[in-house]
Amino acid sequence: MDPHRHRDENGGNANGLPAKRRRSAPTSISAAEIAKDFAHHDPAVARINNGSFGCCPASVLASQLQWQQLFLRQPDEFYFNRLQPGLLYSRTLVKELINAADLDEVSLVDNATTAAAIVMQQASWAFAEGAFRKGDAVVMLHYAYGAVKKSIHAYVARAGGHVIEVPLPFPVSSNEEIIFEFRKALERGKADGRRVRLAVIDHVTSMPSVVIPVKELTRICREEGVDQVFVDAAHAIGSVEVDVQDIGADFYTSNLHKWFFCPPSVAFLYTKKCSALSSLHHPVVSVEYGNGLPMESAWIGTRDYSSQLVVPAALEFISRFEGGIEGIRKRNHQKVVEMGKMLAEAWETFLGSPPEMCCSMIMVGLPGCLGVSSEKDALKLRSLLREEFKVEVPIHYQPWKDGEVEEKNRNHGVTGYVRISHQVYNTIDDYYRLRDAVQRLVHDEFNCMKFPSK
Repeated sequence: MDPHRHRDENGGNANGLPAKRRRSAPTSISAAEIAKDFAHHDPAVARINNGSFGCCPASVLASQLQWQQLFLRQPDEFYFNRLQPGLLYSRTLVKELINAADLDEVSLVDNATTAAAIVMQQASWAFAEGAFRKGDAVVMLHYAYGAVKKSIHAYVARAGGHVIEVPLPFPVSSNEEIIFEFRKALERGKADGRRVRLAVIDHVTSMPSVVIPVKELTRICREEGVDQVFVDAAHAIGSVEVDVQDIGADFYTSNLHKWFFCPPSVAFLYTKKCSALSSLHHPVVSVEYGNGLPMESAWIGTRDYSSQLVVPAALEFISRFEGGIEGIRKRNHQKVVEMGKMLAEAWETFLGSPPEMCCSMIMVGLPGCLGVSSEKDALKLRSLLREEFKVEVPIHYQPWKDGEVEEKNRNHGVTGYVRISHQVYNTIDDYYRLRDAVQRLVHDEFNCMKFPSK
C-alpha cells in the first residue's frame, strides 16, 4: 500500500508520514532555483568533489528535518506507527529505480561500506563453517575502495580465504584491458585446485575513477564457475544506468547520498532472490535478527533513520529536471568530459580514460613539473589547493613502473591526476578556478619537493 495514499487534515497521511508536496504542473527547474536549493554550500569554495560526500538540496533537507521532528515529538508513536511504513515506501521506490524483481531483494543500510561488511561476513561464515574450503579465493580489483579492501581482509582472509587483486592499468584506454587482467586474476584464483568463491567488482572505481564493465565481468564469472559476485557500486545510482537484473550479480550496493541527492548516510543492498538470502545478516544484531535482512537493516536500535526516509523527497527534487535522473546523469557526464578536456588542454596533459569510461567524474593529468611523487604529496597538494585557492578536488598519485621510461617521457612525466566531479550545482567558474590555480603553481615553479618532509 502506498503510504502517501490517505491524507489527514494536517497534510499528512493515515500513517502519519510527511505529505508529499505536489505541483499543479511539471516545470523545469531554473538555474536560480538550483542555486537556492544549494545556497548552504560555501560560496567561497569551488566544490568539484561531489564524488566524495555527495550533496543534498534544501528541499530534501527540509523533509529530513520534518522526519526528525516527528520522532522527537513522540518517539514511541514514531517507532511503532511511522518508521516501518516509511522505510517500506523508500525500499519500494528503490526497487523500481534499480529494476529489482522483488521487494525482498532490497534492503536499506547506512552506506556501501556497511553493505560490503554484510556480504563479507557471510563469506567468512562460509569459510569458517566449511561451505567454502580454506584457501579458496576471493578476487577483487586493485582499485577497490580502501574500506572494502580492509573488509575483505578483516572478514574473508582471516577466515581462511585467499585474496587475489586484479592489477588494473591506469591510465586506461579500453574495457578490453580491464577484461584481460580480470581473466588472468581468475586463472590465478583457480590455480592449485582452488575455487574462486567470491568476486568483488566495482561499478565505478573511486580513485582513480573509471567505469568498469560490470555486466561483462559478471558474465565471465558465471562462465568460470565463480560462486558469488558482489558489485560495489558506491558511485553508481544517479551517475550511471543501474539495472540489477541486466547486470546479473548476486549482490549490488550503491549509496543514495553521493549522486542521488539524499543526505548522509543511506545506501541500498540488492540481493538476488535465488542467492542465499537467509544467510545474510546485519552486523548489528537486533531483536529483528532472523527476520530477513530488510527487517534486520530497518531496525538496528535507536538511531536517526531520517536519511533513509527521504527517498521520496529526493525523487521529487529529481523530477524537476528535464529527463529526471537519466537527464541529470547524461548532462553531468557531458559537462565533466567538457571540463576535463578544457583542463587537459590548458595544462597540456591528457584524460585518464576515454570519455565513455567515465561517468560524472573524470581523471585529468596534472602537469608533471608539479612533481607528485607519493600519496603524501597528493594529499598535501590537495590541501594546498583547498587552503590557498579555495578549490576542493581529490588528487591521485600514479607511480611509474620499472621499464616505463619511454611512456613517462611521452606523457611528460605525469604522476598526479585530479578527479573532477560535475553535479547540477556546479558552474564553469569552479573549473576555471582549478585551471588557474594549477597554472599559477606552474608559473611560480612550485614543486612538491617544497613541502615540509613531515
